[in-house]
Amino acid sequence: MLPKRMPCLDEPPVHLRQFRRDDAPLIASVASDPLIPLVTSVPPSGTHEDVAAYLERQHQRLTEGSGYSFAIADAETDEAVGNIGLWTDHISTGRASTGYWIAPQYRRRGYVRAALRALTRWARSLDDVKRLELFVEPWNEASWRAAEACGYQREGLLRSWQQVGAERKDMYVYSLIPGCD
Repeated sequence: MLPKRMPCLDEPPVHLRQFRRDDAPLIASVASDPLIPLVTSVPPSGTHEDVAAYLERQHQRLTEGSGYSFAIADAETDEAVGNIGLWTDHISTGRASTGYWIAPQYRRRGYVRAALRALTRWARSLDDVKRLELFVEPWNEASWRAAEACGYQREGLLRSWQQVGAERKDMYVYSLIPGCD
């Protein structure tokens, strides 16, 4: 049985926690990013109403049973720098997936790898998770290198896998099988 409460996870330099209202400036800052709103539920506008709705959706994910949405926060300042989630829509089949983003101004500081290590360690401890998946566009070398550094194995290329904006995009599929090292 999956936990009914949001855990806090630590892996310096990050602390994974629930989103808070004071994380609104981060969400507003990535609303104009050319990619994040296309592949996530971040609104393409930074209005107060849209940002508040985004934050509310992150809290509802656990209640709805669709997963756990964590703010990636700097471990020293607790300032939110991004998002990572464990998505459990297919948990009845033993599968969960993860995805993440970091605001451009916080990239190249080790936050993604640390957040993915923390989330992966926690997901591996959950009996319901038999397979953890991750989907990455082939051009996103930083993201797939982070996945590989955290023990994920590339299984292949899924052609025309996902709609991103107005185009269908290919995705690499990565997996991690708990108990298989």
